[in-house]
Amino acid sequence: MNPRSLRRRAAVVVATLTAGAALTATQAQATPTQDVITPATKFYVDPHSKAARQALADFANGDTLNAVNMAELASWPQAEWFTEGTPDEVRGKVGTLVHRARAVGRTPVLVAYNVPGRDCTQYSSGGAASSAAYRQWIDAFAAGIGTGKAVVVVEPDGTALLPKDCGPTADPTGELTAARVADLAYAVKTLKARPRTAVYLDAGNVQWRPVGEIAQRLLDAGVRHSDGFALNVSNTHPTDHNARYGTWIAKCMWFATEGPEEARGHAERCADQYYSAAAPNDGTPGDAVSSADPATWRWTDAWYDQNVGTPPADRLRHFVIDTSRNGQGAWTPEPGKYTGDPEAWCNAPGRGLGPRPTADTGVPLVDAYLWIKVPGESDGSCTRNTGGTVDPEYGIVDPPAGTWWPDQAHTLARKAAPRLTFNH
Repeated sequence: MNPRSLRRRAAVVVATLTAGAALTATQAQATPTQDVITPATKFYVDPHSKAARQALADFANGDTLNAVNMAELASWPQAEWFTEGTPDEVRGKVGTLVHRARAVGRTPVLVAYNVPGRDCTQYSSGGAASSAAYRQWIDAFAAGIGTGKAVVVVEPDGTALLPKDCGPTADPTGELTAARVADLAYAVKTLKARPRTAVYLDAGNVQWRPVGEIAQRLLDAGVRHSDGFALNVSNTHPTDHNARYGTWIAKCMWFATEGPEEARGHAERCADQYYSAAAPNDGTPGDAVSSADPATWRWTDAWYDQNVGTPPADRLRHFVIDTSRNGQGAWTPEPGKYTGDPEAWCNAPGRGLGPRPTADTGVPLVDAYLWIKVPGESDGSCTRNTGGTVDPEYGIVDPPAGTWWPDQAHTLARKAAPRLTFNH
């Protein structure tokens, strides 16, 4: 595309973004059905998103290529995170978002992220001061939704990173972990009590907890009362890997609750991304499951075929997958570059936007691909455990968690796979 046509395209798209707020009131669709997510569901796009503002800034600076990319990014739906505030504040903000989405016949995606002790005091640490405070906050969150349509992702990392996982001395009595599980169960039940709200309890990602372990944690935290669970939030693992993992989790939960009598209460027996009893496990390459080699996951599939079979489709929990940054797959640093944890999940360099948000996935059990992590927001000031303050992958101190980072947003858009286009 020559510079003149690029500038023309940028001007048209940015003008559209500028007028977006005025147009939303006239874009209402047909009255939505009671089903919160169907293949025809359209998710809400915020006309004042950070990407939209970045498009205007890039255009004003004469950076037409990035202006177009940011305008295209801004045309796609992204989740809205609620991470703090008083009950009155969260009720008002949630209510405003749900009202705006309803006015244009769209379904908003919200993230509830305020559980006490979240993120083990790491980059996104914080949360409500107590379980009582959290439950009041959740009550207000649910009240803000009211009778409107909404999709809510409950507490990213909340089940995969329990207080007992924060360190050997973090929860010696188990009291904090028990409180976390109870808080998550309360959030799920309270939010799902709203008549048109779909609720997905976060379950980490394919390279984190073994299937049986996360399945049991989900069951303990009340996933039975939800629509299902969420995978890959703020991470970069491939969509198909997470789809396979999520299917195993769903089957494992059925196996441990409705399967053979001897399986009841024994999610730990489920095969996973690390081990399968169906494999020969004889030391021959390919004869054991490796989480780094999906070709070996056939042994995990074999275990489910042998022990679970085909449960009734309506008895399996569904899930959603965050595809906001997985277009280039997961990042792995060069061997030997870091002696400690390279924090591969944290502001992974060279990543791209993944599959576009849609409820028409064509994949059994996958209700939607969503951009849950806001593309362009930092994960925190990553250091790759080098002992300093600078992120060696970027040569700077990364912005704090949740801060808009234009350079990262530009990279994600430029490296999108499939290629980024405007959402019509």
